[in-house]
Amino acid sequence: MDAALFTKMLSDKSVLDLKKLGYKYPQADMGEFVSLLKNGFYHPLPLKDFSGQSLVYLDSVAQVHLSAARILLTPQSSTQLYGAKAMEEEIISTFTIEQVDFSRDSVRKILSGFAPADESENRIYGMKKGLEFISDPANRITESSIHHLYETAIGAYLPEEDRLHPGSFYRHDSVYVVGSKVVGLLRKMGKTPLQFLRHEASGKSGTKRGLQLPERMGELVRFIHEESDSNDLLKAALIHFYVAYLHPYFDGNGRMARLMHLWYLVQQGYSSALFVPLSEYVNKSRKGYYDAYTLAEENARISGVLDVTPFLVYFIENVYHKLNGAIPARRTTKAFQAALSQGQVTEKEKVLWSFVLSAYGEAEFSTKQLEKDFGNAAYATIRSFVLKFEHLGLLTSTRYGNRVKYRVQA
Repeated sequence: MDAALFTKMLSDKSVLDLKKLGYKYPQADMGEFVSLLKNGFYHPLPLKDFSGQSLVYLDSVAQVHLSAARILLTPQSSTQLYGAKAMEEEIISTFTIEQVDFSRDSVRKILSGFAPADESENRIYGMKKGLEFISDPANRITESSIHHLYETAIGAYLPEEDRLHPGSFYRHDSVYVVGSKVVGLLRKMGKTPLQFLRHEASGKSGTKRGLQLPERMGELVRFIHEESDSNDLLKAALIHFYVAYLHPYFDGNGRMARLMHLWYLVQQGYSSALFVPLSEYVNKSRKGYYDAYTLAEENARISGVLDVTPFLVYFIENVYHKLNGAIPARRTTKAFQAALSQGQVTEKEKVLWSFVLSAYGEAEFSTKQLEKDFGNAAYATIRSFVLKFEHLGLLTSTRYGNRVKYRVQA
């Protein structure tokens, strides 16, 4: 294959869908193109599929803007490890993605400190505890701590038949893939197709492949801690994909994959990831999320190698590159620090500002709402605060008839 044709195929917008690409080019060209990818263009990963082959991706295609990293690295003025509004939206979105039964009122109730009253609220409480666990930088990622996170956030609240055996870190039996015809059904169930790629069918009888979850999860932990030429944001998405691919639990694998993604970012110093509900972005583009798993599966049938690029590109385009405005801009943070250093901000106002960042994020709020939610300041104090911070350029207001709502300056 000449270089011009290879370059044309590599830059084709259908390169992430080998089946679609195959409609555009002769079979011989496709075979040679895939062979060239496998023999020099794919970036191999120290993560194996269940046949023992390395996962790969196209680093020339999966490119993250540095602005996304800068946003997630921006220090927050909040005194809380995890933004309250972000935690609320993270729980709501991660449950919605998997069609887990819950209500927004119950989420707010549990986050306000009330004890769970039923099975649904137990699941919310578990996710709250899990998010609190990963928000603490002291909780390093090991196989034992992963198991602790799973049991804390998910496992302890599952029906008996879906729980891990005592002493087991991972599920003890098999999951079978039926084939591509079940993809639509899986989506309706809130599952990803790759959750079922634990054994492959060969012919009518099917060939059972032994599960090697302890070995594979050990590889994942080593990958997390070793130096890598993949940037942190891509590596977090790779971890996300691999947990979903391994499907190490009977239930809650998607939630666990998203927790691991966030946990890795926190461990790498991206503290603002705790103020951005990443699952909210996934939920808004849920079809693309599932399509990315499906494309990886279908491409593997053609190429014989599990290429994670479709998932990485999905995450780059639908999550990372959507983060502008998700947290206060750097200039807002600098403006607050300047006002603080000049003695323009009282201790009470500092606490109120921290609460606003944590509780509302980029959402609007009224003075009455802030008075009620904060619960420890008179209305006159609240009104003085919002007017002053609007004057400082930290808040902006919008009038709706006789009502005025505020939000953090973007």
